[in-house]
Amino acid sequence: MFILSAIVLYFIYGALKTTPKLPVYQPNMVNAELVDSTLQYIRKYHTIADFALTNQNGEIITQNNYKNKIYIADFFFTTCPTICPIMTDNMVKLQEILKNQEDVLLLSHSVTPKIDSVLAIKAYALKKGVNDAKWNMLTGDKKQIYDLARKSYLVAKDEPYGGDYDMIHTENFVLVDTKRRIRGYYDGTNWEEMEKLLEDIKILKMEN
Repeated sequence: MFILSAIVLYFIYGALKTTPKLPVYQPNMVNAELVDSTLQYIRKYHTIADFALTNQNGEIITQNNYKNKIYIADFFFTTCPTICPIMTDNMVKLQEILKNQEDVLLLSHSVTPKIDSVLAIKAYALKKGVNDAKWNMLTGDKKQIYDLARKSYLVAKDEPYGGDYDMIHTENFVLVDTKRRIRGYYDGTNWEEMEKLLEDIKILKMEN
């Protein structure tokens, strides 16, 4: 009887125990200021759009390079004097922590692509210790990058940053799953948020 009771309790506990799960972010769940007006009321099926941009080695990178991968995306520029250095340094730390996890990659997009040529981002990548196999820093068509920020990753306001600057700016890191869906937003300047991101990656892997 004791053994039978133990077995019953074990299965009851298993049934009650819930596995944590991350939300799947849709445009209607995000601050409307950060979402293009054509997408603000979408409630399902939102994914990161196709893209083709150039990385620090002059290679064309597309969504196929991230197929079936979990990845962390952000937006930066090499001459940024404020939040970008902090964000990049935190991404470097994440790169080190995740270096042996081949199913997790990093992706950064320059918001000043005219200034951030391939040579410029290559120099920046070398200075920061970017692992080319783990982390792509992208430059290329400005409209495509800005559309990705506003219509795919849902992280940028429509008006230019700082008023006098024709550019966008965001401190957000975005966690994307293997189905190209947004699963989390994190302040890239805050290491406590990075620790949460790392825990969320573990949850996402259990889900997969």
